[in-house]
Amino acid sequence: MDARNYIAADTLKDGTPVTIRAIGKDDRNGVFQAFKNLDRESVYTRFFTYKRGLTETELRQLTEVDPDRVVALVVTTPIGDGEKLIGGGRYYSDVARQSAEIAFLTNDAYHGRGIAGLVLEHLAVIGREHGILVFEADVLAENRAMLAVFRRSGLPMKKRTEGNVIHVKLSLTIDPPSSP
Repeated sequence: MDARNYIAADTLKDGTPVTIRAIGKDDRNGVFQAFKNLDRESVYTRFFTYKRGLTETELRQLTEVDPDRVVALVVTTPIGDGEKLIGGGRYYSDVARQSAEIAFLTNDAYHGRGIAGLVLEHLAVIGREHGILVFEADVLAENRAMLAVFRRSGLPMKKRTEGNVIHVKLSLTIDPPSSP
């Protein structure tokens, strides 16, 4: 599976049609705009710090990924003749490519519609194809929504708490249960 050219049509929980696809250099402005529209708490729960914007270096790192170690997907919805970037997720694999750190971000106006869970499903498919055995994430204890996404994923999960951060490990070696 070529993650650099990944594209899939899907639907959010509320019926909104979306496209899930690999991020590209052309998404630079979409990522910039999406970040600009986040509230302070969304920025904090994703980056563990408050920040007002993304630097040129950060924008480049987000949109020009190393395909040997990073799989980055964006979620878009049709708007006019184009599309609007409403969320995304990525994994960074270790050198042995057996585990990967995952991270997600959702446009504030689209919270609660299942974007992170949907992206996690797609990343898990790609990760399995590439031999990833475990996804890992550090989540602020107050970020109950993200912890719920991991719980609902159906992937076997282990958690370890260190202060106000919960380290989550999701096993990809067992397929999640199928929906009825």
